[in-house]
Amino acid sequence: MTFNFHQFNNRSAIIHQDIEYSYSWLAEKIAAFQSQLENSATPAGAVVSIESDFRPEAAALFFALAEHGCVIVPLTPEVKNRDSLLEVAQVQYRCRFDHNIPSSDLRLEERKNERNESQGHPIYTELRARAHPGLVLFSSGTTGTPKAAVHDLQPMFDRFSTPRHPYRAIAFLMFDHIGGLNTMLYILSSGGGLVMVEERTPEAVLQAVEKHQVELLPVSPTFLNMILLSEAYRHYDLSSLKVVSYGTEPMPAATLQRFHQLFPHVRMQQTYGLSEIGIPGTRSRSSDSLWLKIGGEGVETRIVDGILHIRSSTAMLGYLNAPGPFTEDGWLNTGDAVETDGEYIRFLGREDNRINVGGEKVYPAEIEDVIISMTEVADARVYGEKNLLTGAITAAEVEPTKAGKNLPPEELRKNIRNHCQKHLSRYKVPARINIVDTIRRTDRGKKERS
Repeated sequence: MTFNFHQFNNRSAIIHQDIEYSYSWLAEKIAAFQSQLENSATPAGAVVSIESDFRPEAAALFFALAEHGCVIVPLTPEVKNRDSLLEVAQVQYRCRFDHNIPSSDLRLEERKNERNESQGHPIYTELRARAHPGLVLFSSGTTGTPKAAVHDLQPMFDRFSTPRHPYRAIAFLMFDHIGGLNTMLYILSSGGGLVMVEERTPEAVLQAVEKHQVELLPVSPTFLNMILLSEAYRHYDLSSLKVVSYGTEPMPAATLQRFHQLFPHVRMQQTYGLSEIGIPGTRSRSSDSLWLKIGGEGVETRIVDGILHIRSSTAMLGYLNAPGPFTEDGWLNTGDAVETDGEYIRFLGREDNRINVGGEKVYPAEIEDVIISMTEVADARVYGEKNLLTGAITAAEVEPTKAGKNLPPEELRKNIRNHCQKHLSRYKVPARINIVDTIRRTDRGKKERS
């Protein structure tokens, strides 16, 4: 059902707290957890939460539960409204890993539900009929209640049935994020090494790159910008890096160009994925380009009124707590606005983040690109404010660099407006500019858009 980790024998599978865990250890740990699941009479098809960030035991349990045919609900320690999410997912058993609980044995805590869930959700019934393991991933919930997307795990595993290049990579994206799980599946199915970090700061991550000779670094554009701003890269040897992959939000062109110039030996690869469809294959036009192709086996794309639609063999079965978002023939409207150049596309931004200024469409990422290109600006966040005349106006929060902090705030605002007027249409120039100490970021390493 899952992967043959024995084939990689004594290679390092996981590095955590500077301890290396071999593939033999991983295979034995999975087998031990499977035995405990059987002895505890946990039924196949049971819904089990793994409440942990990346750590060796959590990874082993993930594969053991999949082998046992369970539905897995990963939740990181920082997740909000945990009880509500457990209720939505109809979790029957909880397993928590933290520094205060020994993890040598499997500790399943049966969860008592107030609702009558004896029959379970129809999607769970379908999974059990297939005798396939499942996966529940929650959306960020920035615009309302998080949606619970349910996947059949078997197609995800099948996608990695042929080993790829065995990179050593940082597990940067979270354990309950489709990107983080995709990294784990890619690396461990290929015999690579997964480096699990305790802190997701530029210093901690780059120190791990140097210490463990990391080759692949999957991060968010915001985190790449934090690396540049902190100049932490000056203090570590990053010569082992071969690929930096980025996704989860639009990449500012200025950030990409600067990072590429600093590390010309590193291949920059834009990725794309959603909780609803998984992570399809992508290919960037070049390391310093924001144009990419999306495709691969079992993936189709189309553009409808400037919005990307995707149909994928790894798409979710549906939501537990919302109507299905797919068309009758299986296409998902991603809500991502794009422009095209032949086979390549470039992301403009989320349709739900679009600002309507007097009937004109404005995407925050375009304005942020222009503002961030200034030497006085470290980062920027553009958003809309209501306006009686135009419906909305553009506004910007700006985090200045040291050079920007040396200027009086009004002079900095004037410089930003003049720069924007040279590179943007008049209606896109921010009508309001707020100088802030730090741009708000989520615990996922992205700009806060709510």
